Amino acid sequence: MNTLYRALTHPFASLSALAGAVLLVPMGLRLALGWSDPLGYLSDLAIGVLLITLLYRRPWWLALPVLLAWCALTLACIELVNAVGRMPTPADIQYLIDPQFVENSTSGGFAHPWLAAIVLAALALWLIVQWTNRRHQAPPLPRHAWALPILLLLAHSTVQTWRPNEADQWNLFNLPHQLITAGFAAGQEHIEQRLAGDVPDQVPPMEGLTRLDLDGQKLLAAPGQARNVLVIALEGIPGAYLETNRQALKSSYQENLMPRLSAWAERGMNTPDYVLHSHQTIRGLYAMLCGDYDKLDDGTPKGVEMLNQTQRNQACLPAQLRKNGFSTHFLQGAGLRFMAKDRIMPHIGFDTTLGMDWFTRPAYLEFPWGKDDKTFFEGALDYVGQLQQADKPWMLTLLTVGTHQPYSAPEDYLERYDTAKQAAVGYLDDALDSFLTGLERQGILENTLVVITSDESHGIDDVRLASSWGFNLTLAPEPLPRIKPGVYGHVDLTASILDYFGYTVPASLSGRSMFRDYATGREIMSFTNGKLRYHDGKGTFTECDFLQRCRDYKSEGFIADRATYAGQYSGQRARLISARATALDQTLLTTPLNQHYQFGSAEKIPLPAQVTNDWTDNLIGAQYLEMPKGTRTRVSLTIRAVDTDHAAYISLKAKEFERDVPMDLPTDVAVTSDQPLVMNIHFDNPQPRKAFSFHLLGHGTGAVEISDFSVITELPDQPEYLDDMQEDSEPQSS
Repeated sequence: MNTLYRALTHPFASLSALAGAVLLVPMGLRLALGWSDPLGYLSDLAIGVLLITLLYRRPWWLALPVLLAWCALTLACIELVNAVGRMPTPADIQYLIDPQFVENSTSGGFAHPWLAAIVLAALALWLIVQWTNRRHQAPPLPRHAWALPILLLLAHSTVQTWRPNEADQWNLFNLPHQLITAGFAAGQEHIEQRLAGDVPDQVPPMEGLTRLDLDGQKLLAAPGQARNVLVIALEGIPGAYLETNRQALKSSYQENLMPRLSAWAERGMNTPDYVLHSHQTIRGLYAMLCGDYDKLDDGTPKGVEMLNQTQRNQACLPAQLRKNGFSTHFLQGAGLRFMAKDRIMPHIGFDTTLGMDWFTRPAYLEFPWGKDDKTFFEGALDYVGQLQQADKPWMLTLLTVGTHQPYSAPEDYLERYDTAKQAAVGYLDDALDSFLTGLERQGILENTLVVITSDESHGIDDVRLASSWGFNLTLAPEPLPRIKPGVYGHVDLTASILDYFGYTVPASLSGRSMFRDYATGREIMSFTNGKLRYHDGKGTFTECDFLQRCRDYKSEGFIADRATYAGQYSGQRARLISARATALDQTLLTTPLNQHYQFGSAEKIPLPAQVTNDWTDNLIGAQYLEMPKGTRTRVSLTIRAVDTDHAAYISLKAKEFERDVPMDLPTDVAVTSDQPLVMNIHFDNPQPRKAFSFHLLGHGTGAVEISDFSVITELPDQPEYLDDMQEDSEPQSS
């Protein structure tokens, strides 16, 4: 006991405890999480030393709130990176001081509870030392100690400036350091724009990104011989999982997680340098099926915007094939209402759109997102058999879900692999192989154009550009080259399939045909993992980060294992890269304002007995919407129970970047057939909202009908907005 007391009352005990809490613990957590870049440790060191100089010898009651905020930021960063693969932004900070948000967000526990325990234990030790030494004055720090954190931050900035680094933000920055750096960059950008006056930045030429290019030499002398089209989108699979792609691009990644698909790749045409333009399933499906870039940011998905289009949707692949005599079908292993696929898919030309409810066989696994991959592909094989019985050619698009986090795999697969993610990929590989073998055994591959790709990439640690690296494996009745040279992406898929059949390709589409060879490069873009990427088609690849700082690399293609660093820049030249992305974002709508999105319908929706998941149990598809700064959003809702003998219990939640947003919204409201829930609510958007989602949840017996769920975002000078200002009785949220 005396030894412990002497340790707690040592002259430097307070300094040691503080250093442990703000310096050693963050660096230890970084090591435990595998965030291994030296710049991350330098960032932790700089911010830790800065906190020491600010808080050492300060009264405990003054330092404690700062340290509590520090702990909250540290844990929030770890949890958000684990949940959605990004660091918090200033917009997220407001939620950390909201009691309702904190209670809801932590109700399911932390993803890494032991990390939270370590952080809190270090804080408790510091508090004990402070209390024990409250009557003793600790020795001062050296006079110029404040200069050390400044030197460390300057060193970090210098290395960042002169050493090209493509690691994720959390590998390079401590969260407070990242927030400070982002704020400084934004301020610098604002000053530059003010000094430039009202002269707008030059608008970059866009033809290379938006035009339809069918000038290449055809691979086939005549239209393709296939009668049917099968598009298979595998959830989250990166191109590195195919051995053919790894060999073609000389990738240093050698883990062979999909050997069976790699064997099939030897029999078809592969496009190794294949670009995924964004994250999220609905964005990937839109790009591949409608020949257009989806938003290269977190704005409203274009699939949702397409619901207000009556002409551009007719240029999408299923609508074009239907026009040419195909029956068109969409089948996925999950519910359709999430991301409004129940409305988007019919709107772009699918005759039949089916989800998890179509599958009647018992599943091999319980999986929160839907059907496991073996169950899905066995059902899909049955579905193809039904299509074969009809006289018409068919187009079928399949979407899997088993390789979505938290990943689905049987116990024997989990025992064979190191992680659940790897086991799920192996399970998918076997299920897909059985499906393709079944198609071949029935002779379907002899007259079907099969395109196997992925909706997005779940990435691979330490593999360059893995989040943008997709794949395209094409199996066709006629011989095709095993390797298709050149850079292609999802934006090219619709034009490619129409070109294969020799059909007229609508001029409103973008992209090239993978069934042609091109003598020159092409421009192409992507936005994944928080980085905007652009290739100019002339050997220069550009990557821009959250600091609006862009780095150039010499690279013949887009996806490459390594590239030669060629310098960096910011300012107007960097803004031109961003301006290209902005222009692509507006190919459907120039503004997100005044668009009337209607997510209601006359469909009877069965209710679960209990709500278990805010995403899979969502009754409407109003997800990932964008609301500009200074606007108001109006929502109208009408919902009734279908069964006259039972009530439904309805709740409405809101989320931004997949985190709960505290709003005064209805919770567990009883709804009957003769007493429907009718609501008109509005809330203001003092700051921009992106990736904003409504979650309408219900439980009970029977079904409900959501005849109205409309969302309109408008400027304050709109007549509807002014009328609302005078209606004191209308419910509000903010």
